[in-house]
Amino acid sequence: MDHQDLMSPQGRRLAYRHTAPKTGLTFVWLSGFKSDMSGSKVTVLEAWAKENGHGFLAFDYSGHGLSGGAFEDGTISAWREDVLAAIGALTDGPLVLVGSSMGGWMALLSALALKERVAGMVLIAPAPDFTQKLMWPEFSAEQQAEIMEQGMTLRPSDYGDPYPITRDLIEDGKTWTLLDDPIALTMPIRILQGRQDPDVPWQHAFKLVEALQSDDLVFSLIKDGDHRLSRDQDIERLVQTCTDLANQVG
Repeated sequence: MDHQDLMSPQGRRLAYRHTAPKTGLTFVWLSGFKSDMSGSKVTVLEAWAKENGHGFLAFDYSGHGLSGGAFEDGTISAWREDVLAAIGALTDGPLVLVGSSMGGWMALLSALALKERVAGMVLIAPAPDFTQKLMWPEFSAEQQAEIMEQGMTLRPSDYGDPYPITRDLIEDGKTWTLLDDPIALTMPIRILQGRQDPDVPWQHAFKLVEALQSDDLVFSLIKDGDHRLSRDQDIERLVQTCTDLANQVG
């Protein structure tokens, strides 16, 4: 699919796709860790947004997909900066942030920075604090030592080649943790979570439910759902969730 490039204030080249809104509402897709804007969920949601006159923005974080930079140079701070740069440069008006996995953490951090613009959020297997609370405890003592002493370890992946996890990523992630305190977001929030998710256990997502201050929050637990939630019925549920939220906040 065609894309354009944006140079962020930090000097990072970010690849993006953008459609201006006819309705006033723009949906912003925020991908997961090591994921990009070519996936099935984002392309279906993009088509839905265009068909219904909503604005749509998808982009690749630095070190991901079609964007510039090396993955191992990335941190939560840097990817948050990428999100705010893309939203700031490319969108106007009210936003609905749609975040998958790490994108859920990015959506929460961005909403805290842009409270007056974020009208709602849809989070898919959201993984706030994953560097500290999900990834670090999974590492063996040897891997943890390798990260701290040598600055990096290679983590096996179910989806491709092993990839580097750096000390910078782990250390920086600590500065953006959210789940230990109330999260001062009160807009409508919808969470879709698979019960069979091996990467983000549903209990982790439920901690987010308890931390968020929004009363207009619906947590949908899909009993046979996995982490990606990319089956036809999962994507249909995502589109329906976005449709209902657009009708409510648009």
